[in-house]
Amino acid sequence: MAALKKRGLNVAPFKVGPGFIDPGHHFRVTGKNSWNLDGWMLSKSYNLECFRKYSENADVSVVEGVMGLFDGYDGKSESGSSAQMAKWLDLSVILVVDAGSMARSVAALIRGFEEFDKGLSFAGVVFNNVGSSKHLQYLKDSLEGNVKMPCVGGIYHDREITIPKRYLGLATLHDHRLSDKDIDRLANVVEKNMDIDKLLESLPDMKTGKPKSDEVPLISEKAKPAVRIGIAWDNAFCFYYRDNLDILETFGAELVYFSPIKDGCLPENLDGIYFGGGYPELFASQLSNNSELRRTVRKKSLEGMPIYGECGGFMYLCRELYNTDGNIYPMTGCFPFNTRMLSHLRTLGYREIKLIKDTIVGKCGHTLRGHEFHYSELSDIDANIENIYSVSGLFGQKNVPEGFLVNRTIGSYLHLHLGSKPEAAKEFIDSCLDYKKERMTKLQ
Repeated sequence: MAALKKRGLNVAPFKVGPGFIDPGHHFRVTGKNSWNLDGWMLSKSYNLECFRKYSENADVSVVEGVMGLFDGYDGKSESGSSAQMAKWLDLSVILVVDAGSMARSVAALIRGFEEFDKGLSFAGVVFNNVGSSKHLQYLKDSLEGNVKMPCVGGIYHDREITIPKRYLGLATLHDHRLSDKDIDRLANVVEKNMDIDKLLESLPDMKTGKPKSDEVPLISEKAKPAVRIGIAWDNAFCFYYRDNLDILETFGAELVYFSPIKDGCLPENLDGIYFGGGYPELFASQLSNNSELRRTVRKKSLEGMPIYGECGGFMYLCRELYNTDGNIYPMTGCFPFNTRMLSHLRTLGYREIKLIKDTIVGKCGHTLRGHEFHYSELSDIDANIENIYSVSGLFGQKNVPEGFLVNRTIGSYLHLHLGSKPEAAKEFIDSCLDYKKERMTKLQ
């Protein structure tokens, strides 16, 4: 993306899968929002229209894959995989192969990718972690007569070109902001070691245009703002699907951003709050020390303001956070139980929920899809707090109770994608509108 932008091209970035972190780095490099595409959480038509919409004025679109090319929801199907998305969007695949500690065997590996799904179109292979020019030539020689796709580049191993990692993936844009120098260096490495001209010439023209259906609300004109919804946005809370925010705006929300770390009060005249995921455990001291905001959030919850928190945002809405440093940090206390950080992964995977009663995010019986990925767990759960989700997932998960409701406050470890059920956004805004009317009546 950096190399293409440096050439003066208008680049549209996308990310396959449910991840939040990579799109942030895409934004830093391209200056444009990056959109998640997902073949399990979202319908084919939703993905197609999202891609068409945000590719419309671009010279080139770059879709970063997820995991391996054929990895997705399970081991039996292509659902949720990069391969599925490439076929849906009619895209050519650039296969990136880690060539470190490999030589002629790469030919067998690449042939396997070519043969596994003949419905895919490959633009070429790029070798990563190449040891030397001789190593690269060895790799290229192994392809001759053995595979169909050409080699379009080889990136040499360089320890200085790296983005730090932590347990939920790469460091976020907030914690590791690529400098202009970093971006320029990345662009130069790609320009020097890849045949970009050859690659661009081989790519098909993008299919853009107006949507074929009304299924995708992000395509629609945005309604006049009817409610003000606060969006928690800082180093602790930065995991949001861009679509979710866009869909809320489409249905009539004015989004007002604030920082639970730094801001001493909520923005004025809010009708609802959305706490996304992130790393509250890394900023637990700052969040806890901001006692005035914590008390205000709890007060708004008790007053019946619609509040939605997922994963890290849910942790903030609980009573206390037990961190791995041995300290206990008071949070807002909207929910009368605690969260405890673990040294190991607690759970990971796609989830489907069914609402078992009418809520601020949908009617009874509505289903939504999302993703779960966290290193913490609930403790001291109050059995009197009702569950509103019936959750299904892989490996036999079925009808598992999840999602907690207190007043009009919902908390859950699940990151839901509103594109899987756009009506959920409308229900949330309608709930905010009800609260606004109640608030205005009290002021009269």
